[in-house]
Amino acid sequence: MAERIQITLPDGKQVLHPFGAVVGEILAGIDDTAKSRSTVAAKVNGVPVDLSRRVTADAVVGPIDAATPDGLSILRHSMSHVMAQAVQDCFPGVQVSIGPSIEDGFYYDFDYAETFTPQDLEKIEERMRQIAAADIPFERREVSRAEALALFQEKGETYKVELINDLPSDVQTVSLYAEDGYVDLCRGPHIPSTGMIRAFKLLSVAGAYWRGDERNKMLQRIYGTGFATQEALDDHLRILEEARKRDHRRLGRELDLFQINEEAGAGLVIWHPKGALLRTIIEDWERKEHLKRGYDIVIGPQILKAELWKRSGHFDHYRDHMYFTEVDEQSYGIKPMNCLAHMLIYKSKIRSYRDLPLRYFELGTVHRHEKAGVLHGLPRVRQFTQDDAHILCTPGQLNGEIRAIADFVGYAMGIFGFEYEVELSTRPEHSIGSDEDWELATRALEGALKDNGMAYEVNEGDGAFYGPKIDFKLKDALKRKWQCATIQCDFTLPERFELSYIGEDGEKHRPVMLHRVILGSIERFIGVLIEQHTGAFPLWLSPVQAVLVTVTEKHIPWGEEVRKRLLDADIRAEGDFRNEKLGYKIREAQMQKTPYMLVIGDREVTSGQVSPRQRDGKNLGSIDVEAFIALVREQCAQYR
Repeated sequence: MAERIQITLPDGKQVLHPFGAVVGEILAGIDDTAKSRSTVAAKVNGVPVDLSRRVTADAVVGPIDAATPDGLSILRHSMSHVMAQAVQDCFPGVQVSIGPSIEDGFYYDFDYAETFTPQDLEKIEERMRQIAAADIPFERREVSRAEALALFQEKGETYKVELINDLPSDVQTVSLYAEDGYVDLCRGPHIPSTGMIRAFKLLSVAGAYWRGDERNKMLQRIYGTGFATQEALDDHLRILEEARKRDHRRLGRELDLFQINEEAGAGLVIWHPKGALLRTIIEDWERKEHLKRGYDIVIGPQILKAELWKRSGHFDHYRDHMYFTEVDEQSYGIKPMNCLAHMLIYKSKIRSYRDLPLRYFELGTVHRHEKAGVLHGLPRVRQFTQDDAHILCTPGQLNGEIRAIADFVGYAMGIFGFEYEVELSTRPEHSIGSDEDWELATRALEGALKDNGMAYEVNEGDGAFYGPKIDFKLKDALKRKWQCATIQCDFTLPERFELSYIGEDGEKHRPVMLHRVILGSIERFIGVLIEQHTGAFPLWLSPVQAVLVTVTEKHIPWGEEVRKRLLDADIRAEGDFRNEKLGYKIREAQMQKTPYMLVIGDREVTSGQVSPRQRDGKNLGSIDVEAFIALVREQCAQYR
C-alpha cells in the first residue's frame, strides 16, 4: 500500500498527500477562506463526493461550489433531508419516502393521516431553522443491505423497506446519512453540516402517488426552494409571485378560455368559445404559413392497427405512453404521434427523386398516457394537438430542409415574441437503428445548425428512440424555458416501412424522414402564451378585439350597427348593451383584457362615430368607424 498519493488540482498542479487524505482537508489547502465556506462537496475523478470522503489512490480533485448547478443541487438535497427530519420531529409517526432536489428547489413525499396546512408548513420551517442553526454534521456510513433493512423495519419506515427490497440483487451495501439522530437512505453526497443551510422557503403541499403510479397510495408532497444566499432566494420568490399572477390556469378561468374538469377526466382540456377561437386563430395562421412554404395538408386517423405500431417500434419503446382499444377482435393503438399515417400516404404510390422533398403537414390530435403526478394545466395533458409535419427527402436535400425548418422556427418565435435556445439531443440508451444511420442523422442536424450560424448545446442521450433531434426551447417573460419546436432526423422508420423513391439512376433508394413541429403542442404553446402576456394578448391574437359599451338603452341601435360593421370587416367584436353603469362595464372589459372598448353615447350616436379606449386606459377620442377599422387592420398586420 502506497504511503503517498498524487492529487491533481483544478489548475493542473499536482501535490502529494498521505494515503487516505480527507477531501475537505485537501481542498482547504488550495481554497481561500471565503471560497471554502461555499464549498459544499467535491469531485474526485469527476464523481461528486462528500468533503469527508477519504482518497486512497491518485486522483483529480476539485471543489463543488454552492453557487454552481451541481452545488446548488447538493445543497437543496440536503435541505430536503432536514425538512424530513423537521416533519418527523413536529409530527411523530409520519413516514418518509423520497426527497430529491429538483430544478427550482426540492421536495419530500410523506405518508401522514392528516392534511398538512399552511400553519404546519410554518411550524416545519421553524424547526428546519433550528436544525440549521445547530450546525449538525451530515454523517455518511455504509452498511450491509440486511442491516439497513432491519434498521428501517424497526423504525416502521415501510417505504424505505420497499426501496431496499427493490434494489438489484447484486447490491449488498447501501449508504445512510445521519444528522442529529435522524437517519435516511441516500446515495449522497451532502453538505458537510446543516449550518450551510441559510436561505430556504417551504412553498406548497400537493398530492403525489407513491412512485408516480396512480395504483399506489396518495402521499403528501411538500415543495420547498433554497439557495446559497438570501438575495438569490428573495429574487426567486419575487419571480414565483410574478408567476402566480401569470398562472395560465387561473387566467384561463378568469378569461373564460378553457377548463380541465375531473368529471371529464384528468389531463383533458375543454375549450370554451374564447379559448377555441384563440386556438383557431393560431391554427389558421399555421395553415397559411405552411402552405406558403410548400407543405401539403394531410389528415390521418386517430387509431391504427397495433401491428403498425409494432412495426414502427412504438409498441416496444413507447407502449407505456399509449392507449389501446379493440375493434372486431383486432387490437388498435390510439396514436401518440402522427408519423405512421404520413408514411402510408408516401407509400401509396411510386415516388421519383423529382417528387422530393414531400412535406406533409397535419394539425394532428394525439393521446399519451401521462402519469397523474406530471399533469399540469395546458403544458402537460393527455390529449393535445401538434403542428406536426414529416418531410421525406433525399440525403442530399437534408441540409437545406433542416435549415429551412430552423428558419421557420425563428420566424414563428419572432412573430409570437419569444426568445429561444437550441439543443442537439443525441442517441438514447434504448433506441432502434444502426450506428451508421445515427451517425449520419446526427451529423446532418449538427451541420445544418452550423451552416445557419446557430449556437447550440449538446444534450447527450436525450434523442428520440428512432433518431437524434434539435430542440428549440423558448424563453418566456420570466426567462423560464419551454420545449416547443423540434426537428428529428430519422433513417430508421423509412427502412422499417420500406419507403423508396426512384433515383436518377433508375434504381430504388431509401428516403430520409424529418419529423418536426414549429409551435409543438398547441395546448402547451397557448399555456405559455397566456403567461407570457398575462392574458393580455396582442391585438391580432385576442379572441375579442373590441367590445362596444353603450351608456344607456337608447344607444343600443347604433351599437348594434357598429358591431355589424366591425364583424363585416373581420374584426372580432362583442356588444355590452346591459343596463349597467358605464364605469362598471368598462372595468369588466378591462378585467377581460379586451384591447379596445368603444364607448357609445349621445355624442357618438349624433356624429356617427365611436370613442375607442385602450385597455391601458388611454382614450383615443371620437373617430369614424372606418378609421377604427383601418387602425385595427394596421396593428394586426404587424402580427404583434
